[in-house]
Amino acid sequence: MRLQKGFSLIELLIVVAIILIIAAIAIPNLLRSKMAANEASAVGSIHALTNAENLYLETYPTVGFATQLTYLGGVDPCTATSINACIIDNFLATAAPGTTGKSGYVFLATGVIVGGAAYNNEFVLGAAPMAAQKTGSRDFCGMSDAALHSQVASLGDVPVSTVANCETYPVIQ
Repeated sequence: MRLQKGFSLIELLIVVAIILIIAAIAIPNLLRSKMAANEASAVGSIHALTNAENLYLETYPTVGFATQLTYLGGVDPCTATSINACIIDNFLATAAPGTTGKSGYVFLATGVIVGGAAYNNEFVLGAAPMAAQKTGSRDFCGMSDAALHSQVASLGDVPVSTVANCETYPVIQ
């Protein structure tokens, strides 16, 4: 009698089938985890941008809040001016629509003159997933009241750019 070495075809097929079943269970959970991490990063970025806008207002009181996201950043070595404030990382400052974004999201920051003021006395920050339901499932926005607003993302969403639009999003507790 000859001794058999190795595995039979059936044994190998069973092992492959088990691996495929485990992968089918694990991959969707991995994708949901990545999406949740992207959303957490977007929330953190909105908080960082809120703080940056307030610092920008203190630094440039005659200008008010920054009118563009890029005004809050600056390329290293950075010399602070009202259009390159060097407050946030330039990677976040350039994560606008049409770019590669940051952690699956794109951002906008808009300074607004409200009530006939002489400077930008209000701001709105927006974050939208680059691919709704793939890189994130929620849009986020914030204003000078520091409340974080969110709504379910839809295909083709862009970050909000007006106070009125952000006010329609429910506030996150």
